[in-house]
Amino acid sequence: MIKTLIIEDEAYIRTGLISFIEQLDKGIDIIGECESVQEAITVAKACKPDLIFLDIHLRDGNSFEFLEKTSQLDYCIVFITADAEHALPALKKGAVDYILKPVDIDELSEAIDKALSSIAVKTSQKRSSHPQTATKKGKEKLVLRLQDGLQIIDLQELRYCKSDKGYTTFYLTNGRTFLASRPIKDFEPQLPADMFFRTHQSYCVNLNFIDKYDKNGYAILKDGESIPVASRKKESFVALLLKGNS
Repeated sequence: MIKTLIIEDEAYIRTGLISFIEQLDKGIDIIGECESVQEAITVAKACKPDLIFLDIHLRDGNSFEFLEKTSQLDYCIVFITADAEHALPALKKGAVDYILKPVDIDELSEAIDKALSSIAVKTSQKRSSHPQTATKKGKEKLVLRLQDGLQIIDLQELRYCKSDKGYTTFYLTNGRTFLASRPIKDFEPQLPADMFFRTHQSYCVNLNFIDKYDKNGYAILKDGESIPVASRKKESFVALLLKGNS
């Protein structure tokens, strides 16, 4: 899930934005809402969001003050503004996109896709520049609570997981499978972002087992198995694969 912070001083705009984000179902996790510069600085430093929806004018000042005070953090920005004239300054500040008020769900969808692509590229760059860190993450374990007890899974051996009707099945390299009575969204935060990618509402795949991506919208694993890639995930998934091979 992409940790997301909404910084907007109008409550009705925050509410509408959250409603649209939930409808789009793109793996966005709203971790906080702020209406002032000072509150936003505090929350951002504490929660370290991946993505921020940022209004230009806030209750106690200008959002560019927020950017200056949090410049050490690594996040993507989508500006929200009532005036098109603010678009250029916003983009110059490194925003991946901007949305004019009132927010349109299609424009929001495009902005989120751009942000997801940017985040995927950053994740790939970190993995490439810190191979030892990636190796350590690959050794992490996942503990499943099953009906007959606790099952420990080595994430290096987890090919992918599939969710269906509130249950998630984990598929391992040795052919074993384990069924847990929780949806995939509950497990996704426990899977290292530099190792696993949520290709679909029902699938999360280990990037180390991907052999290719075909034009029909499937990630093909090294054993020939096909994993669907949702259309809304295609852009960020392809960007991640291309960056990993560059």
